[in-house]
Amino acid sequence: MRVLQINTVCGIGSTGRIATDIDTLLKKQGHESFVAYGRDIPKSCDTAIKIGSDFGNYSHVAKTRLLDQHGFGSVYATKKFINRIEELNPDVIHLHNIHGYYLNVNLLFKYLKKVNKPVVWTLHDCWPFTGHCSYFDYVNCSKWQTGCYSCPQKKSYPTSVILDNSKDNYSKKKEIFTGVENLTIVTPSKWLAELVRQSFLSEYPVKVINNGIDLESFKPTQSHFRDNNNLQSKFIILGVAGVWEKRKGYDHFLELSKMLRPDEVIIMVGLTDKQRKRLPSNIIGISRTNSIQELAEIYSTSDVFINPTLEDNFPTTNIEALACGTPIITYKTGGSVECLDNDCGFVVNKGSIKELLMKIDIVKNKGKSSYKNYCVERAAKLYDKKDRFNEYIQLYKLSGNNIF
Repeated sequence: MRVLQINTVCGIGSTGRIATDIDTLLKKQGHESFVAYGRDIPKSCDTAIKIGSDFGNYSHVAKTRLLDQHGFGSVYATKKFINRIEELNPDVIHLHNIHGYYLNVNLLFKYLKKVNKPVVWTLHDCWPFTGHCSYFDYVNCSKWQTGCYSCPQKKSYPTSVILDNSKDNYSKKKEIFTGVENLTIVTPSKWLAELVRQSFLSEYPVKVINNGIDLESFKPTQSHFRDNNNLQSKFIILGVAGVWEKRKGYDHFLELSKMLRPDEVIIMVGLTDKQRKRLPSNIIGISRTNSIQELAEIYSTSDVFINPTLEDNFPTTNIEALACGTPIITYKTGGSVECLDNDCGFVVNKGSIKELLMKIDIVKNKGKSSYKNYCVERAAKLYDKKDRFNEYIQLYKLSGNNIF
């Protein structure tokens, strides 16, 4: 079986690591596998295929910023990439994030409809069925169900600074993304699966496959992190994100910091240099890292992991924390709650800093050791990447049952 995956990045970030983990598993089982990507430097894949160029990315960004036509640039890059797909002749095409300034979705889906190969499409957010945004629940917008217009998040990713083209984008996406003969949608969470069933993508079968992680890397890990940062006697509250923004709860950590006791400290991983310079003294900011070893050490040494996301699909950071033995407190939003039970953390009402503090106090008083084994066992039982991503391989075979 020859499988081609397509994603914005390869081997970095949560979606990039999912793609390369599937790639590795396929190759170990004797299949051929390729990961096509649009941006950054590829990691952990010796058969990576670059789509387009930096100049093409910048041009697509400009089209998005000025005209709000994200997904409709990169014409030359996409035509060239389709020629590459024809040369590869994959048995299955697996889409991940097709947004991100590197693909023309109209050209790609015209090809998919014409070639009639099995297609698996993992949705990591809501962008495929909206006129602009990748998430909408936290601003209480439901226009995506009937037709987008006057987008309240025009300046959110993918940012448009001038035009609002959400109405036209919605109509085009609905026409482009529907009508593929053999396409199965995968969502990492039950929450997103239900949204898909309410969208114009409801014609497709939807399967839930939770994200998985490398349990040989994410596990309780000894380190000198506390000593190196003079935190020996501190109760560490951890937050991790690829990008810290309003939706991820950045402002909520700042509010939380105002209410902490002297022996408590927040560590936020994934901040920009600009964000780090503005932090209060009881928040330690760390830039984004793609070092799994470093992440595992920080998760392991922390006392509690806080995910104040206002909307999310199925955050990989949650299960990474679990695997390292760290209990989780998260807002009752999206799919963030789906990895928890009562033995390994708490779910609190969205936006309630007071509830966050109450649950932090419970963890602090009981001690991390009361949760550690439950967290590790739950991660091992449910989120081993070998088990989860084998589900994709079985889906490939099922989708191509006339081929294999």
